[in-house]
Amino acid sequence: MTWPRALIMLALAASAVLAEQSGIQRGKIKRIELSRMEVTITAGGADRTFTVTQETRIFGAESLPLGDRFKTLHEGEEIFFKPSTRDGRVVLEGIKAVDGPSPTPAAGAPAPFDASRLKPLTELGAGAYHGFRGGLYPDGKNDRPAVHERAGVALARTVRPLDTAGHPDPAGKIALLSVGMSNTSQASDGFARQLAGCAERSPRLVFVNGAQGGMTAKMTQSAEDGGSGQRYWNAVDERLRAAGASRAQVQVVWIKQADAGPTEGFPRYAETLEGELGNIARTLHARFPNLKLAYLSSRTFGGFARSRLNPEPYAYESGFSVKWLIEKQINGDPQLNFYAARGQVRAPWLSWGPYIWANGSVHSTQALPSTEADFAGDGTHESPAGQDKVGRALLHFFLTDTTTRPWFTATPVDKR
Repeated sequence: MTWPRALIMLALAASAVLAEQSGIQRGKIKRIELSRMEVTITAGGADRTFTVTQETRIFGAESLPLGDRFKTLHEGEEIFFKPSTRDGRVVLEGIKAVDGPSPTPAAGAPAPFDASRLKPLTELGAGAYHGFRGGLYPDGKNDRPAVHERAGVALARTVRPLDTAGHPDPAGKIALLSVGMSNTSQASDGFARQLAGCAERSPRLVFVNGAQGGMTAKMTQSAEDGGSGQRYWNAVDERLRAAGASRAQVQVVWIKQADAGPTEGFPRYAETLEGELGNIARTLHARFPNLKLAYLSSRTFGGFARSRLNPEPYAYESGFSVKWLIEKQINGDPQLNFYAARGQVRAPWLSWGPYIWANGSVHSTQALPSTEADFAGDGTHESPAGQDKVGRALLHFFLTDTTTRPWFTATPVDKR
């Protein structure tokens, strides 16, 4: 999807330029009827009624539940909006108020921060950031501990095509699901583009983009919360069905999550996010009976951010959230147990996926998002170029990692 980038640029572009943006229109809200999931907009001298979905984006209020998102707008307000056709319905993709500041914590410029001193966790190694050691895994290392590696390889060799009921079937599917918010959805689109041209992938593999705009870690911890989490996971089910897959066929997940407008500082926010990621891991286990492996990535570089949605150093510090969560499982935390012989299983086996943070304030790289061109107008969401960089990183990881090759490739390694 490329429309979020154009929508973000609405805040900076003049009206004459806006009129030229493909699909983006200007109008006035006439009526908001969320009980019917409809919004009527007056545009071009006519009233038009659009369907609202849980993914309808209100610029500046992405992290809020749907009802609260629309509370930031009012009838009679001048807006820019983007409609699209989906399943025979005219759906509102997004809305941006013409005037007025954003009402969310993401509004306004982020506090000044010199990101040049930040080192990727993979380079920090045994060094420390505010007293906390780097590396992706314990002891400042970037390789999985041997015991955790062996467990992951053993589980990878049990991943096989399943039918919709979860029974082994050579003609079945291996469903790989992505979980997260808008950045994850964009990266998933980039991955899907790379995957489409990959001859090495297993023909039984089905990738489903389960990430959704505005659905942050805090909002998706539980599928039983009666609110945002329930809506998120129900939408995931819908996307699986649309892909011809079922929950029972999901055996691998990629997670990339964060929260909007963090203010707590380090390490408090990183610890909060770690706890939320742990809850998501447990929700995944409860929801997908054949899930075996879950890979996590932290955020991409946030040094170009123009809002407080998730700037530096929070984007960088989310890497510690992932690192600490995986270390807890490695160290035997029973709330993250994946091994039946050790007691009740509560989570899938956890590991780093690709580490995609690169310090764009120091040097750019062709491998990861690290230049302003890799990001959309808000400096936080990836542009198509940035999406493709993350997509290539994901594809390389799944083609080469010891715990992914057995099921991801068309010619898997020996499963004995």
